[in-house]
Amino acid sequence: MTQTYYPQGTCSTEIRFEVADGVLRKVEFTDGCDGNLTGIGRLVAGMKVEDVIAKLKGIPCEGRDTSCPDQLSRALEHWLSANK
Repeated sequence: MTQTYYPQGTCSTEIRFEVADGVLRKVEFTDGCDGNLTGIGRLVAGMKVEDVIAKLKGIPCEGRDTSCPDQLSRALEHWLSANK
């Protein structure tokens, strides 16, 4: 089932993702830097949710305390806490 998360403080306006058996299967961003975000989505597909969070959490962007990758980690943290 596709999950939707609305990031805060970034250029992207929506993150859609699918998780199966604790593994991130698909990630799509709306708006933001298309090439970079498509690349991130492809790189993290097939990884365990916890591993994606560990790699992306806390990455800043242009002087902000967050970024699109950080917002993906937050989306996955919300998913993880709701699905334990």
